[in-house]
Amino acid sequence: MMMLCKKASILIIDDDKLNIIALTRILGSDYTVYFEGTGESGVKAAKMFKPDLIMLDVIMPNMSGFDVIKILKEDEETRDIPVIFLTGRRDVQDEEVGFVLGAVDYITKPFSVGVVKLRVENQLKIVSHMRTIYKISTEDALTCLGNRRHFNNVLDSEWKRSAMAKSHICFMVMDIDHFKKYNDTYGHLSGDAVLRGVADVIRNCVPESSDHISRWGGEEFALVLPESDINDGLLVAEKIRESMENTKFELEDNVETSITISIGVHSVVAGEQPDYTLKNFIADTDAALYNAKRQGRNRVVCVNI
Repeated sequence: MMMLCKKASILIIDDDKLNIIALTRILGSDYTVYFEGTGESGVKAAKMFKPDLIMLDVIMPNMSGFDVIKILKEDEETRDIPVIFLTGRRDVQDEEVGFVLGAVDYITKPFSVGVVKLRVENQLKIVSHMRTIYKISTEDALTCLGNRRHFNNVLDSEWKRSAMAKSHICFMVMDIDHFKKYNDTYGHLSGDAVLRGVADVIRNCVPESSDHISRWGGEEFALVLPESDINDGLLVAEKIRESMENTKFELEDNVETSITISIGVHSVVAGEQPDYTLKNFIADTDAALYNAKRQGRNRVVCVNI
């Protein structure tokens, strides 16, 4: 089966319909193009579609392009989307302001087909390279889950979100039972295969939260569930534990083996107790994992609040 590559997406924000038509004709065959006619609707579209690139008119009524880019760069969801300004003015001072605010390039009107295509292509190449670098720096090479560095950022972000929304955040740490003995018996290559398999089992149990799963370190994995109380967390944790217990891992020479996993679970509303920090939250969850191991392993234990 031939795999189709997803087209890069571009959001055009311009109050001039003729400009939108011209740019859509130039770019529409190579990219997925969205467009909006006001700064206000453009900001909403940027959050909704998360385009790979934004092309933004400088002069618009009510909200100028400079106003729009300030909003985009202040929002965590849109701050990293590159912005190319569109302008009919050749004003060096305007360009300087735009670059200071975070624009990556300028395209002047009337549009040159060749210039538009090349400048858009160059920026999208940069986007692709930056994403590759980010993936390498934040992904665990063995399991393709987020690494500890990435997960720390995710957990910190969700902790802050919980505090703002006054909603629960659930965190769990999982440890493969007797993994050292397993490695000593079957070898490290088989151990690596099991680590990949464990990652797949966890991903399959919570596919909607795949970005929130991490290889926490060694044979430990972690998962954060936003807006989830302890009952929600226990249901997910038990699903993972049971799925792991029932999964057969195939090794070389058609040998099958099974493993079990111990899980510590905790859920709080961040900031509800002023002196209770994210560091405390992690430590308590880790302690629950330790209790699961001490009580016989292959079980789920939560923090008693």
